[in-house]
Amino acid sequence: MKNIRNFTAMRIYLIGYMASGKSNLGKLLSEKLGYSFLDLDDLFEERFRISVFDFFEKYNENEFRKIEETLLIETVDHDDVVISTGGGTPCFFDNMEFIRKSGISIYLQWNIPALVSRLRKVKRKRPLLSDIPAAELEERVRKQLAQRDIYYNQANLTIDAENLELDNLLLWIHSRLEIS
Repeated sequence: MKNIRNFTAMRIYLIGYMASGKSNLGKLLSEKLGYSFLDLDDLFEERFRISVFDFFEKYNENEFRKIEETLLIETVDHDDVVISTGGGTPCFFDNMEFIRKSGISIYLQWNIPALVSRLRKVKRKRPLLSDIPAAELEERVRKQLAQRDIYYNQANLTIDAENLELDNLLLWIHSRLEIS
């Protein structure tokens, strides 16, 4: 585990690949800690009244990433919050550096077959995977994860999300951050 400094205003950023459970864990974690919860994708959709998928279709990924960076920077206006980032959020601009300076980051790591299985079951459309035939999905995930791991692995904590025990994660957070 990497060093974590104490923050007067705590922000916990959940990072990881698409369908890694960032939103679900974020809601549970925020409830257990008595924090608020913020999902960057939901914030985007509420503010711009368009789904992430439709935005990618109508505009492009580059435009989305610029807006996403702005939304990420706005998270410093929130105290005692768990933030679920998009799968690509840490991988663009200097977002991972910003995340590390603004709070603690937790990487929800999965093995590739488990991620592929989860992606096949999720209801939310994933713009970067929408045109991928099912037979090619695993290879696409493998390639994209190989590119993103350099960013994800900068997290303060990497957890095996498949075997996550919420109580152990809470103990870790309490012991490292002196949350009362």
